[in-house]
Amino acid sequence: MGTEKIPIVICLGSSCFSRGNRETLEVIKSYLKTKKIEDKVVFKGQLCTESCNKGPVIWINNQKFEAVTQNNVVSILNQALKSIL
Repeated sequence: MGTEKIPIVICLGSSCFSRGNRETLEVIKSYLKTKKIEDKVVFKGQLCTESCNKGPVIWINNQKFEAVTQNNVVSILNQALKSIL
């Protein structure tokens, strides 16, 4: 594996944020800390990504995940980040 960090982007547009990405953001931050992989990812927010009707959305390693909630985000992270866990 190279030294390139895996990008995680969370939509912070008003629609996604009000529909749960605020809580999802906290779950992701906690997950990264618990798994001790904070140094292996680049985690950032982005304003509206024009996917409001499919949100909340996040991208992990340029793969888009739709309808993300605090209840399914850990499963998504486990699958998308398995190469660094």
